[in-house]
Amino acid sequence: MFPFGSGAAEHRIKSRTEPEPNRNAEQEQEPEHEQEHEPRTQNWEPERQGRRLPLLSIIVPVFNEALTVRTVLDRLVTMELPVAREVLIVDDGSTDGTREVLETAMRDGLPVTVIHAARNGGKGSAIRLGLQQARGSIVAIQDADLELDPRQLASLVQPILIGEADVVYGSRFLHGRTQAPWVNVAANRLLTGLTNVLYGSRLTDMETCYKVMRIEIARSLGLTANRFDIEPEITSKLLRRGHRIHELPVRFDPRSRAQGKKIGWHDGIRAISVLMSNRFR
Repeated sequence: MFPFGSGAAEHRIKSRTEPEPNRNAEQEQEPEHEQEHEPRTQNWEPERQGRRLPLLSIIVPVFNEALTVRTVLDRLVTMELPVAREVLIVDDGSTDGTREVLETAMRDGLPVTVIHAARNGGKGSAIRLGLQQARGSIVAIQDADLELDPRQLASLVQPILIGEADVVYGSRFLHGRTQAPWVNVAANRLLTGLTNVLYGSRLTDMETCYKVMRIEIARSLGLTANRFDIEPEITSKLLRRGHRIHELPVRFDPRSRAQGKKIGWHDGIRAISVLMSNRFR
C-alpha cells in the first residue's frame, strides 16, 4: 500500500475509456460517458465524528509523456499531504507508450483512476473530463512533464484548508528570475500583464499549471476550452466572478520544445482572444 498521510482515503483502481470529445462547437455539452463496470466506493471521503473531511482531487492531463508520467504518479501517491487525495489521470489519446505505462502502474497497485479519451482532444478537454469525474471538495491540476514537482501541492492546498483562500495559484515567477527561455518568459509576462490590465488583478503567473480551488467554484465556471486556452479561460472567468486568486511561489524546471514542450506561439494568440472575449462578453 502507498501512504496517504493522516486520515487519507483509499480508492479503488479503475480504468475507463471516454468517448471522443465533440469539437464541432465549444458550447456543446459533453457527450454521455460509458458507465463503469465497477461501482464507485460510496464513502469516498474519510469521516470523523460523523463529519466528512476534505478530499483533494488531483487531475493529471497527459499526452505523450511516457518518460515522466510514472515518476509523477509515484510522487503523487506517496508524498505527504495535509488532506486525503484521489488521483485522476486523463490519457488524452497518447501514442508514445504512455497508455502502457499507465496500465503497468495499475497492475503495480497504484491507487489511481485512469480515464482514457477516445482520441486527443487537448489539455482543456482532458481537464474537463477529469473535473466531471472528480469527487473531492478541492481540485488541483498537475502536469505530467515534471516541470513542476508534485510535492509542492501540499503548500498550495493549505490556504484553502484553513479558510484563508478559495483559489490558489502556484506562481513560477514570485521567486524572481527563472531558467526558462526568454521567449517563454516574455510571452507569459505579456499574457499576465494583459490579464491584469483587463481584469484589474495583480497576478504574476496567469498561465501556471498549478490552479487549486474549491470544486464548486471550478464547476461553476462553465469551462468549454479544449486546448491550452483552458488556462486563460479559467483565470478570466474566476476574475469576472469576483474570486480573489491567492498566489504562492513554486519552483519549476522548464523544458524546451526538443524535450517535449507542446505549447506554441499560436496558443498565445488564442489566449489573447480568450482574455479579450471573456472581458467584454
